[in-house]
Amino acid sequence: MFAAYAARIDRDQPLNGLELGERPEPEARPGWTTVNVKAASLNHHDLWSLRGVGLGEAALPMILGCDAAGTDEHGNEVVVHSVIGQTGHGVGPDEPRSILTERYQGTFAERVTVPAWNVLPKPKELSFEEAACLPTAWLTAYRMLFTNANVRPGQSVLVQGAGGGVATAAIVLGAAAGLRIFATSRDEAKRKRAVELGAQAAFEAGARLPHRVDAVIETVGAATWSHSVKSLKPGGTLVISGATSGDRPAAAELTRIFFLELKVVGSTMGSKDELADLLSLCATTGVRPLIDSVLPLDRAREGFEKMSSGDLFGKVVLTV
Repeated sequence: MFAAYAARIDRDQPLNGLELGERPEPEARPGWTTVNVKAASLNHHDLWSLRGVGLGEAALPMILGCDAAGTDEHGNEVVVHSVIGQTGHGVGPDEPRSILTERYQGTFAERVTVPAWNVLPKPKELSFEEAACLPTAWLTAYRMLFTNANVRPGQSVLVQGAGGGVATAAIVLGAAAGLRIFATSRDEAKRKRAVELGAQAAFEAGARLPHRVDAVIETVGAATWSHSVKSLKPGGTLVISGATSGDRPAAAELTRIFFLELKVVGSTMGSKDELADLLSLCATTGVRPLIDSVLPLDRAREGFEKMSSGDLFGKVVLTV
């Protein structure tokens, strides 16, 4: 079957390790099911995999991709939850949880095999392309906002780095839930788009906000960390799920964190139940993931280049 896969690890030039071509069909396992992939979306996780983060040389070649929507062996339309081993279903009882492509072949292929427990029904209201955007970036944003930041309608949230997949999802979901959303970006066009998507206002990175916020959604890391901490109200919550600009900020802001009793919460992906709730929310409210571009799988390299350069707003989707 045709696939986009990591053939080599290159920490400095990750796309050098990306190959497109034929790979073996997935192997059947007890308790697992095979999904015929209709659409799969890119995440920064895929770039980090090419750099060797969470993926070792011994596991190569590894088909990339976490997110997918397609049809199961019985023709049902489904969405894949890509956290494997979260409850022990389909794996050994002592196996730690992992994300697809860390241990198991991913979704940038004609077919992918996952534990049957990891497959959810796709709502008929969502296209395959829309559904394929939800299991990583949108699920991450959902958990960051409603589980880990625990914000309520009417409260205020700063979303750093408008344009990225998680940040875009946080803006749309937060606005739909009645939150007052502020966003930042270095790019004027992305700031304008953030407002169109529901942010009350968008500012240049590091700019002073109209007032301090209840929570910050942080995926940028070192470049915005200090601004995120300084933007919080006393007792506020900073939720971080990534560090695309690096994980070593110049100033940790420890004094401000303890003096104002701020909370810093790490967040990774989300549960199957949260994904089911997210799918239901999109189906019933009309909220839809923002798609930057849709490309056939054989043009996956173009999608990786867009994501690597940051020249996008929303998700890049690959179709099979």
